[in-house]
This record gives sequence, structure tokens and C-alpha cells, in this order.
Amino acid sequence: MATAAQDARTPDRAHPAARSGVWLTDALLLTMALLWGVNFSVVKYGARAMPPLAFNALRVSLAAAVLFAIAGALRAHRPVRADVVRLALLGLLGHGVYQLCFIEGVARSTVATSALVLAASPALIGIVGRTLGIEHPTRRAWLGIALQLLGMAGVVLGSATATASAAAESPLVGALILLAGACAWAFYAVLLRPLTQRVHPIHLSAWTLLGGVPVLLALGAPSLATLDFPAVPLPAWGAVAYAGLGAMVLAYLFYYRGVRVLGPVRTAMYSNLQPLIAMAVAFLTLGEVPTVWQLGGAAAITSGLLVSRGK
Repeated sequence: MATAAQDARTPDRAHPAARSGVWLTDALLLTMALLWGVNFSVVKYGARAMPPLAFNALRVSLAAAVLFAIAGALRAHRPVRADVVRLALLGLLGHGVYQLCFIEGVARSTVATSALVLAASPALIGIVGRTLGIEHPTRRAWLGIALQLLGMAGVVLGSATATASAAAESPLVGALILLAGACAWAFYAVLLRPLTQRVHPIHLSAWTLLGGVPVLLALGAPSLATLDFPAVPLPAWGAVAYAGLGAMVLAYLFYYRGVRVLGPVRTAMYSNLQPLIAMAVAFLTLGEVPTVWQLGGAAAITSGLLVSRGK
């Protein structure tokens, strides 16, 4: 789903050095998909071991602390004040709203439903980008978008008939919360794109995360105040570390590189690998067996990926 701007940046066959940079970006985005695919089961476990909002506040705070420590060593690349303000404001949407929807949605849904709903983000990004005049999908790309939306709709409708496996779970509510999060992320990804061209990925990650941290800390404060920290099992702290450092530091750095090199839509396409990884990991670790609706949704969304990526 390339735009004219993307075509201008994408190396052709006459530039092997630049072409290798694109292949490196593809490899990093595959790693990102793996990190995020595993993260669904990690977050699901963490949200069961402690209150979801407390878990979210801890992992986001850890990620922000590490990113700002790294960003402090890159003072020469620090963005100008105007860009810092824009990044922080966008972070309210991309980290504040999205991460809140993510943790609450995952806590109420199965891993497969969560991953499949969010895997339709590329379709939403394509629609938002076209509406704002930033992306110009081809007919083939629109067909891919339609397949992704069809798959997501099937998963959401299927969750309406699902039986919750725990009292705290409400599959349909969880799916709708995740859909709201995917919409927030779509606007965030499209509006962020101009900044990815002039801001270093580490500063991009740090300053956008800063915009969401106060919101998530405020929401998680009541749960943190009553949390019995010594009673939290060691694996839950491992989940905090993985969800904070792996999914929110490394994976986001890879994501922002992808947006800068390939554009937001092509980068987001890699998220469609997440449901396949997430369902496999959830089956092995949480004993979640995919439903017919989820398998059908995965087939439609993956088909949409292949169609959209085709030449």
C-alpha cells in the first residue's frame, strides 16, 4: 500500500546499500511482530496476577524510565520544543488512550480475539490516512482493507456469542474496547508520520510515551496504592519487565523505524502476523483453543495482508 512519498523513499534495484536498509527494516518489523505476538499472553497473565491498571502503570513507567535514560545520551538529536509538544500531545492518544484500551480489552477477551481485532489496525490506518489525504491506497489495497475489516467484524460478532472463561471477562465488551483502541492508534500512526522523518526514533518513543504516562499513572494509582507488592509472584514481575522493555521499548523502536522507512500502512501490515503468533503462544501457555470465528477472522485478515502487500 505505497504512496508517492513512500515510492520516493523506497530504494530501487540500482541502490543495493539502501535496499539492504529496507531488508533490515523488514527483519526488525518481523521481530516486532514476534515481540508483540508473545506480549498478548504475557499481558493476559500479568493482568490476572495483579489489577490490570496497576500492571499497565508499572510496565509503562518502566518503559518510560529506560527510554528517557537512553534519550539522555542522545542530546545532539533532541527534537525542538515545538516537536516535543506535538509528540507529547500525540502520546496522549497513542499511549494514553490506546494503552488503556489495550489492557482493559485484553483483560476481558481471549488472546486470539485481542490480537485479531488489533490486527485490523492497518485497514483503519489506511482509511484514516485516505480521509486526511496522507495515504492513497490502490484498488488492490482497498480489497485488502475490506478483507481485514471483514475478518475483524467476524471476530467481534463471534465474541458476542462467546462464553466468558472468568467472571471478570466479557468478550464482546473487550472486543469493542480493543476496537476503540485500534481507532485511536490509527489516528496516532497517521498523524505521527511527518514527525518520524525528522525526530530520532528513541526521542520519538520517549516523548510520545511521556504524553501517556501521566494518564496511565493517574488511572492506576488507586490499584497501586492497595497492591500487596510482596505477594505478587515473581513471574508477574517478569511479565512487567517483558511487557515494558520488550513490547514497549524494543518493539516500538522497530515500529518507528518502519514508519520512517516504509510508511505507517506498510509497517502496520506486519501487525497481521501477530494473531498467528499470539494464538499459538496462547494455546501453548494459556490453553486457549481458537474458535471457528477466530480462525475465519485470521484467514480473512491474513488474506488482506497478502493482497495489500502484493504488487
